[in-house]
Amino acid sequence: MADDEIQNEAQGEEPEAPAEPDAAEEAATEEAATEPAPEAAVPAAAAAQAPPAAPAEVLAPKERRRRARAAKAPAARAARTPAERQAERDQVRAAKAKARRHGRVRERAERQPSTTAPDVALERQAGQPKTRQGVVVSDKADKTITVRVEISRRHRRYKKIVRLTRTFHAHDERNEAHEGDLVRIVESRPLSATKRWRLTEVLERAQ
Repeated sequence: MADDEIQNEAQGEEPEAPAEPDAAEEAATEEAATEPAPEAAVPAAAAAQAPPAAPAEVLAPKERRRRARAAKAPAARAARTPAERQAERDQVRAAKAKARRHGRVRERAERQPSTTAPDVALERQAGQPKTRQGVVVSDKADKTITVRVEISRRHRRYKKIVRLTRTFHAHDERNEAHEGDLVRIVESRPLSATKRWRLTEVLERAQ
């Protein structure tokens, strides 16, 4: 640069001054800086031109239920022969029978002897007559008493204590028992149309 200036001065020429920016170019630069980017303007224009969303379909309650049932319905099975259907039924029955057997075995294992009424549920051998203990509710008939026996046992499934009441007609040869007495009776041969029991002893007299 220094050599050029020296040569220009020697030749009588003046050095060139740096060019100043034009006012029009400055205004264009400022407009370009303030103008928004074209990429940002494109989505807004696209959104303005997009069609409005379709309104949600309004279904009648019956149609809504029908569609729900159709969605839950199992897929259609292939056509099967009667023999195949019978084989499937037999398989299901066998599975259920096996489950019932296992359940019965488990219940027997879990079942415990009832202790609610030991005098009622007495273990007895073959040929040994049954005995019952109850309260005399009537002694009006000659040589016959009516005994009320309460039976308590636990329900097999719900494990609740179930109380039942039965009445027996028992033979009282000497008219020893009276109303309100606690007695023990034992089964015997048929003595009349309704008597199958006889009195063995009076455990407690009525007060």
